[in-house]
Amino acid sequence: MFLGTHTPRLDEKGRLTLPAKFRDELAGGLMITKGQDHCLYVFPRDEFEQMARKVAEAPFTDERVRAYQRYLFAGTDEQRPDSQGRIPIAAELRRYAGLDRDCTVIGAVNRLEIWDSTAWQTYQDAHEDSYAQAQQEVLPGVF
Repeated sequence: MFLGTHTPRLDEKGRLTLPAKFRDELAGGLMITKGQDHCLYVFPRDEFEQMARKVAEAPFTDERVRAYQRYLFAGTDEQRPDSQGRIPIAAELRRYAGLDRDCTVIGAVNRLEIWDSTAWQTYQDAHEDSYAQAQQEVLPGVF
């Protein structure tokens, strides 16, 4: 399970050092893909395969489904952390997420999200009050 917030930096080769506590779970391989809100999603390979099967089962006769499938699968990069826990992030993925140097990696239970640190702070600032003041159930049956 991925939880917490970490602030690694990209090195000059575009590599990100994964937080140590997540390395064992990702040692067998991982998939990096474009996420919503201009962040990157990092899934363990088996978790991504389960999600990909569900996405692939959607009716490809729907133009929106085809567009989503194409964008998701074409923008996915398979990686394996090196001995120091670093993963290279492809230039196109760095461009999409606006990654330059300072990054924020957040745990989102079944995946990690990689954000530009400034974009993450902006996102938190924009959503903090609505989270703190939620007056109705956003996730029915959870709280």
